[in-house]
Amino acid sequence: MYTGKTKNLGVIGYPIKHSLSPVIQNAAIAKAGLDYTYIAMPIAPEDLKVAVEGLKAINFSGFNVTIPHKLAIMQYLDEIDDTAKFIGAVNTVKIDNGKLYGYNTDVIGFINPLLKEGFDLKDKTAVILGAGGASRAIICGLIKHGVKRIVIGVRNQAKGAKLAEGFADLVSIEAFEWHDEKFVSWLMKADLLVNTTPLGMFPNVDNMPPVDWDKVNKNAFVYDIIYTPAETRFLQEAKKHGHKILNGERMLAEQGAASLRYWTGADVDVDIMVKTLREYLATNK
Repeated sequence: MYTGKTKNLGVIGYPIKHSLSPVIQNAAIAKAGLDYTYIAMPIAPEDLKVAVEGLKAINFSGFNVTIPHKLAIMQYLDEIDDTAKFIGAVNTVKIDNGKLYGYNTDVIGFINPLLKEGFDLKDKTAVILGAGGASRAIICGLIKHGVKRIVIGVRNQAKGAKLAEGFADLVSIEAFEWHDEKFVSWLMKADLLVNTTPLGMFPNVDNMPPVDWDKVNKNAFVYDIIYTPAETRFLQEAKKHGHKILNGERMLAEQGAASLRYWTGADVDVDIMVKTLREYLATNK
């Protein structure tokens, strides 16, 4: 039941009607018995400043930030935590006593599902497919958890090299065009193979990154951050070749749960978020 005491949360982006954050956040809020509600808010880029001022004025407790605002939002915040600064993007804003605090929960979202699967990142070789927006947070998480080497496979080698350059002082990291023989040689040594590209996402479910599975280390753990469909062609092929696989469902849930903890301080049931997400996707194809 909503009352005059119910506190407000939400997500801003443009477009935003595709967002599943309200589905999973409200499920977690209900399970925890919190007097909060969470909504999606379409905010055009030219309206971002006034929107932020408005959310602060009407006493929102906080909000998530998605495309295209994750970088632009930073100029309107009073404080930004070190992880968000390092990544260069904010996806969570907490409003407290009129001040805006920025965080990034993408690292937690990516790493926690791996830890839950019992995968130890220390001294491992990780191969990442793609150099888009998600890759930077993923690389940060891998470095924080002690990977020995990161190899990026991309269509545009210059873009991959620029991404790698930003982390060269922190870890052994290189970028290659994904048909390069050197890249293929690293696939043979990969302990972890991660797809960060949109290849294979609904509705283009027949697509996948150009991976020769016969050249991938047989013991590699394979992770696709896509969650629609639950098993991309990339993961299907990995499973056929005997790899342990993980999709992006729990990553989305862990990101949201971390945000909810920042706003409320409450214990958050990540499993109910995953369960709700799966049920929603199954009935809304």
